[in-house]
Amino acid sequence: MKKETRTKHSQICNNLMNYIYNHIDTDINIDELCIDYGISKFHLHRIFKEEFGKNIYETIKSIRLQKASTLLITNKQSTITEIAKMCGYSSQTSFIRTFKERFNMTPKQWKKGGYLTYSTEILHMSKSALLSDASFHEVHPTIVKLPSMTGYYMRHNGYNRSIKQTWEKLQVWTMSNEINEYAQIGFHHDNPILTPLNECQYVACVVLKKDKHHFSSLPSFTIPKGIYAKFHVTGVYGDVLKLIQYVYHTWLVNSGYETTTHPSFAIYHKNHFLSEDGAFDLEYYVPIQLI
Repeated sequence: MKKETRTKHSQICNNLMNYIYNHIDTDINIDELCIDYGISKFHLHRIFKEEFGKNIYETIKSIRLQKASTLLITNKQSTITEIAKMCGYSSQTSFIRTFKERFNMTPKQWKKGGYLTYSTEILHMSKSALLSDASFHEVHPTIVKLPSMTGYYMRHNGYNRSIKQTWEKLQVWTMSNEINEYAQIGFHHDNPILTPLNECQYVACVVLKKDKHHFSSLPSFTIPKGIYAKFHVTGVYGDVLKLIQYVYHTWLVNSGYETTTHPSFAIYHKNHFLSEDGAFDLEYYVPIQLI
């Protein structure tokens, strides 16, 4: 396959993945998207499977369930029907059935505390998280409003130390284009404390401080403006999962806020995937809204 063709296919698939995440609360019409992309449905399914290793409809189903699993914990005032609708389900019956197939419990059982066992099993997949004795209960966030930003990114399948390779590729890209001033942002499109770590979609992204050009060599997306709780923390590799668990299972539940289907992300001042000592200095942002 020619490099130009491979790049075009990758951009189409990344655009589709971004669309799915941004419109997970809607009825996603693949036929209409094929017309927009100027590609046949068969061809779109084929190149998506080649790019991400799974088909489009299974991807949509997985993302819907992952978003719902988070909202059932954090959005205490929302009913199961309302959460199902927020994640694109028109039928509560269908939602309950597919949720039970994925998590081996009903949404009601999950909401009442079943998620704690599931999340603990996820953290046991990470030896670094198990060894971490970090506690973030004394960390208090500040509430901020962020403007929209344009980021250039690379996707990484799985949440593990191999993310370093993706960040190194991004470094090569910035050096090759003589980009010296930029922010490094890691997006958790899938909640890594509720999604098996090998299934997580992580996005390594750079936001240029002086973006006067459009670089077509990498896909780009717009990070939406919004209101976030910002946690400024330091630590070492393995502590991040403990931080995310605290934010979603403790802080959000007792904060008086709810979260949304938008992803959380970290802005790195020191990136533990790149630092020699595995240490980080980051600001973790979680989208919030009033109950």
